Amino acid sequence: MRAIAAAAAKAILFSGRRYSHSFSSIRGYSIMISTHLNNTTVTHSQSSPYSADRCSPSRQLLAFPWSVNQIRFAKARGSDVRPGNVIERKGKVYQVVKAQHSTQGRGGAIIQVELRDVDSGNKVNERFRTDETVEKIFVEAKSFTYLYTDEETDSIVLMEPKTFVQLDVPKHLFGDSLPYLKDDITVSVELFNDRPMSASVPKRVTCTVVEAQVPMKGMGATPHTKKVLLDNGLSVQVPPHVITGDKILVDTTDNSYISRA
Repeated sequence: MRAIAAAAAKAILFSGRRYSHSFSSIRGYSIMISTHLNNTTVTHSQSSPYSADRCSPSRQLLAFPWSVNQIRFAKARGSDVRPGNVIERKGKVYQVVKAQHSTQGRGGAIIQVELRDVDSGNKVNERFRTDETVEKIFVEAKSFTYLYTDEETDSIVLMEPKTFVQLDVPKHLFGDSLPYLKDDITVSVELFNDRPMSASVPKRVTCTVVEAQVPMKGMGATPHTKKVLLDNGLSVQVPPHVITGDKILVDTTDNSYISRA
């Protein structure tokens, strides 16, 4: 120990300057060397929980600020799985599309989930026990602006507003929300090590009615709703007073009418 400290102190001693540095030995001791003129002070502390002989597991949830080099996993129970979560299952990464809890007699409570493979976009259905351990991946959510759809690469090109950096996101990550993508709309992308894991549009989006049936007199009772065609190609049920050219708010989670915009 003394030999290590002496060698380190000699290497960092500067004439007329004050300088301090710390080293960690392979046994976990923390060595602080402080020099002032010709005086050298050496102190050491007890073994640290982060020393080399007490390394944390590589898949542990890290408590430090987000870094692209971190592996951020955590154990979660099946009952905690929610739509939008990103999980690892059988060596693959999935986004949870749907999750439904149910009880099957003496078999106990289970959760039926629909998963989307982040790589291929394929969907699979699986069942978890509510007390089953699931590998949940912690992601970093960022906002991007939609630029255009690249049909050649089958991807959505987005831009980060502050840095103007562009990001290509596979179309399948948007799922059924693709029709709502339009110029300058702000979307949310969840990233893991700078790789897109999931993407979503705002819950409320303004659309224009391009085709609507005009109520005709003498047709009896006025229906409570009618189907209209929107500028993004989707058809939704709206109140009878909505006409062609109206702008309406649509709930993107179920393609339902909210109100006039």
